[in-house]
Amino acid sequence: MPRRGRSERATLADVARLAGVSPTTASKVLNGRSDVGPKTRELVLGVMAEIGYKPTAARHEQTRDRALVTMLDFVESRYAGTVLQGILVAATSAQAELLLRLPPGEPISTNHTAARAWVEEQKASGVVGVIALAVAVPDAVLLSAEDLEVPVVTIDPIDTTESRVVSIGATNWAGGRSATEHVIRLGHRRIAWVGGPLGSAPSVERFHGYQAALDSAGITPDRTLIRHEAFSVEAGLRHGRDVLSLDERPTAVVAGNDEIAVGVLAAAKELHIAVPGELSVTGFDDTPQTEWTTPRLTSVRQPLVGMGRMAVETVLGMADGVQPASRHLQLATTLSVRDSTGPVPST
Repeated sequence: MPRRGRSERATLADVARLAGVSPTTASKVLNGRSDVGPKTRELVLGVMAEIGYKPTAARHEQTRDRALVTMLDFVESRYAGTVLQGILVAATSAQAELLLRLPPGEPISTNHTAARAWVEEQKASGVVGVIALAVAVPDAVLLSAEDLEVPVVTIDPIDTTESRVVSIGATNWAGGRSATEHVIRLGHRRIAWVGGPLGSAPSVERFHGYQAALDSAGITPDRTLIRHEAFSVEAGLRHGRDVLSLDERPTAVVAGNDEIAVGVLAAAKELHIAVPGELSVTGFDDTPQTEWTTPRLTSVRQPLVGMGRMAVETVLGMADGVQPASRHLQLATTLSVRDSTGPVPST
């Protein structure tokens, strides 16, 4: 195996290719991670020695001193807490410090000079990458991060069309469809949708899955049963009261997330509507609270912890010069059927 000359400096991607492992595995070996088998570690280290691969001094120092910034604007939801658990576990395993930040406001969000100074400040403190959790990264920050070679990875991004960042999410459309198909199979035809904001790409994708399931079953959507607002218990309670007070109320509600579903359950309890005897309710995310509701909530499971772990591994790999195979990574959703859904009530 020929050594490269100085003008052809070996990269971590070269190491991964020649060793027959993924770039992520090669990065784990470089950073001394413990979750790599001894034979694989020996193979990767052998290739590094053979081709003369040498990490830069800065990269070597990052093994223990590097940090990641996670930007988010809400921490009280079960969704955020579960994703953060995955981020924290992966960052700890990679020996990287984790810093939490609110999305930058003005002037950083709008002024390129201020944004560049903010990114430079993060980089000077040892930050090697940014993870944005369900928030829009200001354009000025994106441009500055790109200029300064600080990788940005988003989880459940508001805008999935942004090509300058790598995004990690779940199969939202398929999840919305599977929840709706579940209640259709139980005999429901009058099915309400209470979802998140129309400005959120994951929310819209889930709604489109709901629509696709109705269309496939030959059910004409009823506009009086469709609501869009916030991913919150309060929004679920408010719109739950609304649709459940209609003269011809739905027999099932498909909610855009678990928080909304909890609000719908509360509305049903207020109105003395039995779940699942008179009403079926589904959520989305499959957060831990689905086991605590009464009845236990049927929900579309997003691999939230896995999404957090993947974000850390991806952004650290990018910091090491390893680009992911795709700019938009999606993890599969599954339906967790519990006690909040049942057969359509008899007339």
